[in-house]
Amino acid sequence: MKLARRYLISGLVQGVGFRYFILQRAGDYGIDGWARNLPDGSVEVFAEGDREALEEFERDLRQGPGSARVTGFSLFEETPSGTAGFRIR
Repeated sequence: MKLARRYLISGLVQGVGFRYFILQRAGDYGIDGWARNLPDGSVEVFAEGDREALEEFERDLRQGPGSARVTGFSLFEETPSGTAGFRIR
């Protein structure tokens, strides 16, 4: 069963390759969705996939690439939209 979640990630997450890191990990886990920078310096991610894949993906989101510093992480359950593929907005 496909689930959907939205994440808001804050800290040093812009200008450090965070979205490209997410793009790579989404491909690794077969996650569909998107990632975008927000004006307040945080990153928003919408992800769809099976429960196990999303849990693995979330662990990576909480860490980010080596140059990032995640200090805030919020998770919201969403309704799957049928998004295909993963892209950076």
